[in-house]
Amino acid sequence: MLHFPPGSEAVVANQRRAAVFQRSIESESSIGDSVPFPRDPRPDLGEMMVNEAGSRGATHTVPTEETVHVVELNPFEDGGAGSLIAYGGDNYIVVGSCRFQEEDAEIRGMEFKTLQTFNRGIRVDSIAWSPETKMDTLTQLIQFCTADADRKLRLLTSDLKEDTRWQVIEGHTDYINDVVFDPNTGKQIASVSDDHTCRIWDLDGNQKTSFLLNSPGMSLCWHPEEIYKLMVAQKNGIIRFYDLVTLQAILSLDCGQMPLMSADWCLGNTIKVGAVAGNDWLIWDITRSSYPQEKRPSHLDGAQQFRWSKANENLFATTGYPGKTNSQLLVHHLGHPQAILFGSASVASGLSWHRTLPLCAIGGDRKVLFWMTEM
Repeated sequence: MLHFPPGSEAVVANQRRAAVFQRSIESESSIGDSVPFPRDPRPDLGEMMVNEAGSRGATHTVPTEETVHVVELNPFEDGGAGSLIAYGGDNYIVVGSCRFQEEDAEIRGMEFKTLQTFNRGIRVDSIAWSPETKMDTLTQLIQFCTADADRKLRLLTSDLKEDTRWQVIEGHTDYINDVVFDPNTGKQIASVSDDHTCRIWDLDGNQKTSFLLNSPGMSLCWHPEEIYKLMVAQKNGIIRFYDLVTLQAILSLDCGQMPLMSADWCLGNTIKVGAVAGNDWLIWDITRSSYPQEKRPSHLDGAQQFRWSKANENLFATTGYPGKTNSQLLVHHLGHPQAILFGSASVASGLSWHRTLPLCAIGGDRKVLFWMTEM
């Protein structure tokens, strides 16, 4: 694990690399444009859990046939009237379209339509949408990749009618924890696994390159504007950014604690990186230090997932371990020292934000739950 004392040559060098890295990906970004990170002292965890967030039930609920392990709203513009969503459990994946009253005044609450159910007989652990998915053409195209319990990736391409194809991608030797598409062309897929590797594949299932990790790979983020930069988060608390041309790590961040379970790169403001490790959420400004600028306790039984909002660069959500009863979902705002929303479900797994609304979804016991954040 990288561990540098403050002011050391390594930290100074890392800061210098971060500054160069940031200029290369977003020359127009400005730290002054973002809401400052809160500087309140770290609160007592028990007191925070009781007082921080007003508990409330889900804003919308969609019933399902079995417990939902994964939920993923399409992060790309697909030209359709609603937002595509894919969710799955032990046996199936459902693709649907959802639309909310915040998007259409004629809708009361939420409108949901099931487009296709794929019965597969195997548990899905992660879903990644392809930017090639289109719903505005005469021949509709759905494309996403799943990471499944048998340690294989499966690429689905379907017209939601008669033409459905599954491409099986094999190579990982342990459970796959995350999968993402190249957000520009959709021609490559990256995956990380408990086998201590990050691998990049073409759509035919050929492995194009791989990175050997020091710990299980937990999360991936691919920059939407520069497809040659990839963020890889490892369970040992190290987050690295790789240049896919030189195949070298160009920046490293350190949680300073384990286990890191999830990390996300704020694509609306690329100087921000967030993660959950142990009971805490952590936030970095990558131009300042390899260590997080903020760390706060969030989940008594351990934090499981971290996701930045796609609609607001200062919003993010964290979840606790599935099956626990305390603090399943917390929504946070960087301008507030306390969580602004607390949601609870008997079973909760998966976490995804809507592309344009401050709305997030999680999977539950025979339901998908949606929470709208009031700003």
